[in-house]
This record gives sequence, structure tokens and C-alpha cells, in this order.
Amino acid sequence: MKRESIRFKKRSQITIPKEFVDALQLHEGDRLECRLEDGKIVIVPMVEVPKDQAWFWSEEWQKEEREVEQQLRDGRVSPPMNFEDTLAALDDLSKEK
Repeated sequence: MKRESIRFKKRSQITIPKEFVDALQLHEGDRLECRLEDGKIVIVPMVEVPKDQAWFWSEEWQKEEREVEQQLRDGRVSPPMNFEDTLAALDDLSKEK
């Protein structure tokens, strides 16, 4: 982990080292999230998302996305079915009950 000492200035300003700026490809006007974690200040670059797409980036939706990705990796997802095959599969499920 790269470390760099910075100085806290008037009006609560800091300067992010150029090496970090370059590595993260930061530009003037980019948004950064600043949060307090276990007594540390953590600054994270943010990507703005259009409001009508924010649902996709909710923690709940992303958790479900990760679950589906794991199911795909584990081979637990069946291939696509046509309408008739879908009805037959549903009939099979109802017979199991």
C-alpha cells in the first residue's frame, strides 16, 4: 500500500498527492466520497449515476446480482426455455407438491 504524508491546511483543505491523482485518473470536478471509518478518513472516487438508473446500484440489487453471478459460476442456472418447455417445467413443479 502506497503511503504519503499530507498536511491539513486552513479551511480544512488537503492536497491529494499527484501520484494518487494520476493512478486514480482523477480530474478537476470529479466527485469524491469522504467517510469516517474506524477513526480514519477514507476518500473514495465516485461515479455519478443517472437517477433513473440508481435502483440498479442499490446494495440490495447488487447483492442479488452477486448471487446470480455465483449461480452462473456454479452451473445452477438452466438454459433458456421456449414457452412450451416453460409450461411443462411448471407442470412438473406442480406435480411435485
